[in-house]
Order: sequence, then C-alpha cells, then structure tokens
Amino acid sequence: MEKNFREFKELIKGKKVGVVGIGVSNIPLIYFLVKLQANITAFDKKNQSKLGKTALDLKEAGVKLILGEDYLNDLTGFDVIFKTPSMRIDNPALLKAKQEGTYITSEMEEFIKYCPAKTFGVTGSDGKTTTTTIIYNILKSEGYKTWVGGNIGNPLFANIEEITKEDKVVLELSSFQLMTMNVSTDVAVVTNLSPNHLDIHKNIEEYIDAKKNIFKYQRDHDLLILNKDNELTYELRKQAMGRVKYFSVIDKMEEGAYFQDNKLFVMNNLVCNLDEIKLKGMHNVQNLLTAFCATQEEASVASMRKVATTFVGVEHRGEFVREVEGVKYYNDSIASTPTRTIASLKAFEKPVILIAGGYDKKLPFEPLAEEAYVNIKTLILIGATKYKIKEVFEQILRNKKVHLEIILAKELDEAIYTAKQIAKPGDIVTLSPACASFDMFDNFEVRGNKYKEIVMSLK
Repeated sequence: MEKNFREFKELIKGKKVGVVGIGVSNIPLIYFLVKLQANITAFDKKNQSKLGKTALDLKEAGVKLILGEDYLNDLTGFDVIFKTPSMRIDNPALLKAKQEGTYITSEMEEFIKYCPAKTFGVTGSDGKTTTTTIIYNILKSEGYKTWVGGNIGNPLFANIEEITKEDKVVLELSSFQLMTMNVSTDVAVVTNLSPNHLDIHKNIEEYIDAKKNIFKYQRDHDLLILNKDNELTYELRKQAMGRVKYFSVIDKMEEGAYFQDNKLFVMNNLVCNLDEIKLKGMHNVQNLLTAFCATQEEASVASMRKVATTFVGVEHRGEFVREVEGVKYYNDSIASTPTRTIASLKAFEKPVILIAGGYDKKLPFEPLAEEAYVNIKTLILIGATKYKIKEVFEQILRNKKVHLEIILAKELDEAIYTAKQIAKPGDIVTLSPACASFDMFDNFEVRGNKYKEIVMSLK
C-alpha cells in the first residue's frame, strides 16, 4: 500500500494501546509501540511465572501487564487494540471495545497498510509455507532485498522503517490473520482451498470469506494468482478486483504457469524438467508453478530454474529424517489436514506405514480413507482423533472389501517403536498426521522435532 508511515506514528504517539497476546509476533510489536511513545497494556492468558523473563522485561520497559484466566475481563478504555491473530473479532470483549469507538487492528494489518515495498501474500489450505519460501528464494536469487514474514520468518512491523520501496516482501497469511483484514497485498496467491480450521471458523463459508480478504481490497493493476485445478479456488476469479493469472498441472495456461509432458512452464517458457526438481510429489510441482506465476513480472526464468532445481524443501514438510535397517523415515508434521496428508502420501512410489492423528479441527476424514487407503501399508493412530479416524477407515474399507491393518498407540514414541517393529527393509515410515498437534504438542514444529528426536535415537 502507499500510506506514509508517519501517519501511523502520529496516530499512535501518546495513545492508550492494548495488545492482546504476548506471543512471537506481538512481543516485537509491543517494544516497537513503546519506542513510538504509546502507553501500552499487554494481555495474556498465561500467568507471570509462565511468561518468566518476558514479563519482567516488559514491565521494565514500562508495559502494564494483565495476565491469567480473566485477562479479557475488560478491554475498554483503549484508543487502539492490537489483537492476536487467532482471536475472533466477535469476541464479546472486543465487541464491547468496538462499541466504545476503539480502533481494533493487528500487527499484520498495519504492516500491509504502511509497507513501502511490493507485497506478495500467500494463503490457502495447504502448501503456504513451501510456496512462500520458494517465492522468497526466487526474488532473492533475482537480486532483490527480500523480506519474509507473516506466519513464517520474523514479525516485520517492527522493521517497517528499514524496508524500502525497492525491496520485496513475501507474507504467508492464515485465515486467522486475514479474517479481520481490510487491506490486501499487491500480489495475492491462493494455493488451494479445502475445509480447514472448522474448530475456529463457524463453517467453510466463513473460512473461505476470510481467505478472500487477501485480494478483496486490491486495485486494478494488482495481481491475483489462483489454482485452476481446485474448484473452490477457481471460483474466486469471479470476485477478483485486479488482474488474474492461473497455474495448473492439468491444463495449458497461456497467461500463467503449467505442467505438461513432465516439464514446468511459465508464460510458455520452459523452466525445468520434472526429474530436475528436488521436491517430491505433484503438490510440490503445484507449489513451484504458483511461485513462478507470482514472480514472473519480477524475476527471470533463470532465477526460477535455479531455485526449482536446488530447493530441497522446508523442515517438517516431507522431510527425510534417516534410514534405519533399510527403512526410511520421513517427517511431514505440517500435514494438519486430510488433504495435505493425501498429497504427501501420493508423493511416495509405494504404500507407506503412516503415523496419523492428533487434535480435532472438526474436519471430515472420509476423503483421506477414500483416496489414500491404497497408499497406506499400515495405519498407526495417535491423539484425540484416533478412534474417529479408525471408525471412518473401517467403514470405508468394509464397503470396499479391503483389509488394512490399523494400530492404536497411546503416544508418539509408542507409534514410532511399533512402526520400527513391523517395518521391513525397503519400507517407508512417515508422520503425516492429517490433524493439528494441540492435543499433545504446542505446535507442529514441536511435534516434528519430537518425532525426529525419537527416530534419531532408534538403534
């Protein structure tokens, strides 16, 4: 966007500002707002002992803290409130503050509004982080000073005065971050859409509406990149505000990127052959095509080719961990939806021993059982959803008159030791949970690291 950041500095100076959530993105934000001479109160459900040194440092910086279970009892009396991404805008405490005339916003919303550089926003149900990272690497390879943020990288709002008009900024944006957004990125990417986060969103319609905000406020010359092969995503073209380009692994796209005859093309230019790329699976071919499409006005085919033929992936995304007694172990902890797990399983050349299950996001598991049972040799289930997944698989396997061994494990370590016992040389074991991690772990990274730690200790 083209707003001058001086406006924000004037708006915030001396104002009473509440920041809800003392997490990764909001801690730098709080210190930045202190530097801009705002009077800050920070709110968090965690108590002082859990926040530890963070709480002491914030107090020392002059920040008032409201902590504990009742932290949201009163959000009134503020000029501005920065909410944490996962907090719904219809939260009663926020609604009350809004009625008072409080300006409610978020770190990401203000960043996009005032960022002087061209912004590339990436959203979707699956493939966001990999696509964001590929776009970042292509732009960097082309020679731009490139920043990456949003759901990955560092929170960028605190660095906004270091970013210039010539730089490029790539942002991974979740439905939570987009839900209240009233600004859009210059280039908006929607990788794909399928049911997700239905534990937070009221329904699939609300989830998709949140995603639309990535392009809803674009201007005529801005660019929207859509997945031609995904029906829900392709539908969005009807509401585009600016220009639209597509990527596809099925159809030839004259004005976009496509896959044909085992080759990857952008704007009818050959980028590379399928056997030259390091990433496994057609979902990663889609991720590369998305990135080509998004960067083709900024980057040369040579930069795209360089990244496509050298990029080995992002941690916890189809990551090879090690081989033990002829058995290969992979970590795909990022796969927190059935569609992501389906894509991951199809990337392997043969059926695998799958470790799945976790926190219940209220997503249907029927597609996983229907589409991927042929890609599974043995299914080992853990977490809050293990019985639910087992029931769905058993029903579908009965209908198809197919047998698949399903094993229930109490913990991740038991699942891995069980996999080791039943695996034979040449087998593949993968953690690709189809669920979020919150029943057993803080996030998918912690889950993936625990998996890797146990696999590395196998003898």
